[in-house]
Amino acid sequence: MKVAEAVGRALYAAGVGQVFGVVGSGNFHLTNAMVAAGSRFVAARHEGGAATMADAYARMSGTVAALSVHQGPGLTNAMTGIAEAAKSRTPLLVLAAEVTEPRSNFYVDQEALARSVGAVSARVTSAEDAVTEALDAVRRAVCERRTVLLNLPLGVQALDVPDVLAGESALAFVPLERAPVEPEFADVEALARVLEKSRRPVFVAGRGARSPGARDALVALAERHGALLATSAVARGLFHGDPWSLDVSGGFASPLAAELIQEADLIVGWGCALNMWTLRHGRLIGPDTTVVQVDDDASALGAHREVHLGATGDVELTARRALETHDANRQPQQGEQAQQGHQAQQRQQSRQGFRTADIGAAIAARVRWRDVPYDDTSTRERIDPRTLSIALDDILPAERMIGVDSGNFMGYPSMYLSVPDENGLCFTQAFQSIGLGLATAIGAALARPDRLPVAALGDGGAMMGAAEFDTVRRLGLPMVVVVYNDDAYGAEVHHFGPDGHPLETVEFPPTDIAAVARGYGFEAVTVRTRADLKAVEDWLAGPRSAPLLVDAKVVADRGAWWLEEAFRGH
Repeated sequence: MKVAEAVGRALYAAGVGQVFGVVGSGNFHLTNAMVAAGSRFVAARHEGGAATMADAYARMSGTVAALSVHQGPGLTNAMTGIAEAAKSRTPLLVLAAEVTEPRSNFYVDQEALARSVGAVSARVTSAEDAVTEALDAVRRAVCERRTVLLNLPLGVQALDVPDVLAGESALAFVPLERAPVEPEFADVEALARVLEKSRRPVFVAGRGARSPGARDALVALAERHGALLATSAVARGLFHGDPWSLDVSGGFASPLAAELIQEADLIVGWGCALNMWTLRHGRLIGPDTTVVQVDDDASALGAHREVHLGATGDVELTARRALETHDANRQPQQGEQAQQGHQAQQRQQSRQGFRTADIGAAIAARVRWRDVPYDDTSTRERIDPRTLSIALDDILPAERMIGVDSGNFMGYPSMYLSVPDENGLCFTQAFQSIGLGLATAIGAALARPDRLPVAALGDGGAMMGAAEFDTVRRLGLPMVVVVYNDDAYGAEVHHFGPDGHPLETVEFPPTDIAAVARGYGFEAVTVRTRADLKAVEDWLAGPRSAPLLVDAKVVADRGAWWLEEAFRGH
């Protein structure tokens, strides 16, 4: 058995069941070996799209996924998607063929490429060690939550693996899950004391809290201490349906959410980076607010801002330990029940803080962006993106999976379209590259086939990733692609335009993206008014035998609210 086949079989046995890529001569045998072993392979039209599909699939499935690329240009084509995955700490395995002769036209320093974007580099070095080295790469991707580039030199791929090493017995000790990190007792005690003192706490949950178990633990702890609940953008939907949820904290936050977070005397970040986006460059932190961060990676604590208390531990375990500590501290000794009961009642009254009837009513009425009044600037030729998004929110089924691209438009689908839970929005924005949205929606759709996939794109990102329209059609995905089309790179238009700078480099002639989509086999509709969305309702009511693209001609009269916040950090 050749190394390429042995590694492919080993990777499947280790749990790598989904592979995306573009196959060339260098990764042909490896990819086919994985498929023969049982992995599902999805061929993208560009390596950049394949990388983002793999990233999104891993995020939404909770499993490690693989990207398979050709040596040299195959890898360089994929680097933007790999950078996004690496910055997001997505457990992703990049399988790249490699030439080691510098005189080859395919030669690049692939190890340096990986290192430059924050990925981990590994290499298969010999026939004897090939399977072990491949499994080590899987272990690192899963257990350290890293994007790992596994270089496979062409010469080594063609070697014969000794028969004794080619069997699957070598796979027995592959860990398939990251073990939860138990918090230190002292950290839990300190957290419990801070929570006990707080009168207006806010919990902000991030990617590290995206699990049903963590949600339940955080909701229980928040109820115990009267905390309001919020998330970072990547964890949006985690507290969907909770009456004390503020939705998203940061640049996307609604006016009421921002106001209440600023009034907090304690902000606890749970598996959340607490970066400039989540806390609006620190402006959501009051002058006397205590900031606490809980993360299972000690290096994340205080990485983006100073915190008063950092606790290393799994989010769910830490929250449950804090609950247990609170309950233990509340057990009255014999003869103290009456006094403690009176004190507990006084504490509850004094700490009612955020969880009052008035605040609850305000949250119910005004915390969602779609409930915030606005002046509709729609015309007969172009629709206000807020009006468009609210209408789509009403039309599309609630069980949806939204993939969002980057750009001026991105806040509208991210915040105006509701999601059923933390698995309803795939937000690949750590690198803030445009052009990733369609591939994001494809990968997420394959991970969650039970939901309607919705890709929300700007016209710039749609045209960048247009090759993957073919992948949507080829896979038979019943996807809705919504293009917020303002015929420009809107972020730059609204950032530089008010100062009188020339905008010819960032504006484009009108493009009939609906016609482009039809060429790929889509059904398509051009939307200029609310009435034009009747075609979307008809598609939803029909067989959905072909994907649908909505070319929405949106007004471009001003920049999005979130854009003003974003550019303050540049």
